Amino acid sequence: MLKKAIKKAMKSRHIKELYKYLFFLIGLLPVKKNVIIFESFLGKQYSDNPRALYEYMIAHNYQKSFKMYWSINGKDIQKVQNYDITIIKRLSLKWLWLMPRAKYWIVNSRLPIWIPKPKNTVYLQTWHGTPLKKLALDMKEVHMPGTNTEKYKANFLYESRKWDYLISPNRYSTNIFKRAFQFDKEMIESGYPRNDYLYNNNNDNYISQLKEKLGLDKDKKIILYAPTWRDNSFYGKGRYKFDLELDLSLMKEKLGNDYIILLRMHYLVAEHLDLSECESFIYDFSKYEDIRDLYLVSDILVTDYSSVFFDYANLRRPMLFFVHDIDNYRDNLRGFYFDFETEAPGPLVKTTQELINEIVAMEDGQFSKVQYLDNFREKFCKLEDGNASKRVIDKIIK
Repeated sequence: MLKKAIKKAMKSRHIKELYKYLFFLIGLLPVKKNVIIFESFLGKQYSDNPRALYEYMIAHNYQKSFKMYWSINGKDIQKVQNYDITIIKRLSLKWLWLMPRAKYWIVNSRLPIWIPKPKNTVYLQTWHGTPLKKLALDMKEVHMPGTNTEKYKANFLYESRKWDYLISPNRYSTNIFKRAFQFDKEMIESGYPRNDYLYNNNNDNYISQLKEKLGLDKDKKIILYAPTWRDNSFYGKGRYKFDLELDLSLMKEKLGNDYIILLRMHYLVAEHLDLSECESFIYDFSKYEDIRDLYLVSDILVTDYSSVFFDYANLRRPMLFFVHDIDNYRDNLRGFYFDFETEAPGPLVKTTQELINEIVAMEDGQFSKVQYLDNFREKFCKLEDGNASKRVIDKIIK
């Protein structure tokens, strides 16, 4: 009862205002030069670029000089507690004491708008993808819940001005980030640290161990389906719906003897899909902590407009794009930075049967558009070589 009463009190407007004020006051205290706070996807995961940078620092003994903490949501702590990381509960009292005094923040998405950046804190924004869809100030209209176009852009600009460094995976992204985020501080054009893992572990022995760890059938090929979210389809702020338009029964009938599917929903999607009818064919890995393992074990990527395909291109494996709603997404929801229909590094399909046809054609050596992959990699993956984490850490840790 006492615990519930405390939780209820913490949600009151006056307590929240006091918490924010304390954050500001604690931020005026001397900085702790040896403290680094990592956070990935709003504290939901131990993953992505922050994880890659953390693991690089551990591998190179930075823990002798720094105290490194992971900011994790209370309800997500159980998912990551088996990792060798020091966890602080996001927005807890301990977090309130450490976060404003940390020398470094290493984060891959926006922090809550109310958080001020203390004067002596170095804020490294790693971001989380090469952009296909329009971002931030480049968006014509915003369809997300709890905001409007003007407010969304103003809040984004307010946040981006706090960043001291921003990671870019390539020159293409650098140009977009500077304009869309109105970022005029130091851009680290390094490749993405998270992709170091794909270069350093892409071998048969490691992949076999991963499949065993994940409980996957080693005798079947693996399709990774990783779609993005839709701005205008939601339950509430930060909780998006997703309609699985694929006919899974048909896919199981046509492909089930040779393939299995790993489903990986976007971290903002709150959907709980019933996959019971396709048990032993499709497996939901949406809650799995890091998509990088799913990249390595898969033979084919199926996505839509998600930036995952820029990362997956580093593996030189086939990609397919299930884009049943491309006209609406391109013209009404987001818009694209380049001609996706002609430059995508794989076929675009709008129906389940078309998707099956492309997979079957690939088996027959007739996979269309495969020749575009090398040109695509030259433009978007040129900097990737397994050493991006080193380049970033060498830059920010003086």
